[in-house]
Amino acid sequence: MALRNLRYEGDPILEKVSRPVKEMTPHLDQLISDMLETMYDANGVGLAAVQVGVLRRIVTIDVGDGPIVLINPVIEESDGEQTGQEGCLSVPNKVGVVTRPEHVIVSAKDREMKDIKVEGTALLARALCHEIDHLDGHMYTEKVEGDLIDITPEGGEENFDA
Repeated sequence: MALRNLRYEGDPILEKVSRPVKEMTPHLDQLISDMLETMYDANGVGLAAVQVGVLRRIVTIDVGDGPIVLINPVIEESDGEQTGQEGCLSVPNKVGVVTRPEHVIVSAKDREMKDIKVEGTALLARALCHEIDHLDGHMYTEKVEGDLIDITPEGGEENFDA
């Protein structure tokens, strides 16, 4: 495994739509391992492949219940509403208030390319929506209600994303 370089807001790759994964390859399997290591090293709870410069529809998420790997994720259902602070590894040391669904159901493939469904509420629902937005070339800053807030790394704040 290896740490990957994060891409930051303003990098044109973050505005691009990621391509679907057709088959698992050793290269993509290594990418997933690297994404998990990079996400954990940066204290994030989610990471999209585009954030490490790879335009593939892959996300990793861990909200404290163990890692989730989603390939070609699609939000099938969403309902409810939650408003709260959100951050992103591609926008370091900033958070903003964003409204997202309270509950989502996502269909995807797992690391073995088997069909799965992931149901999430609260933080997991937020993370799923946030990461899937990245795959479509969107960042949470487009949805922020009000201004971004500066946070300091010494403050112990965890980066929401990715």
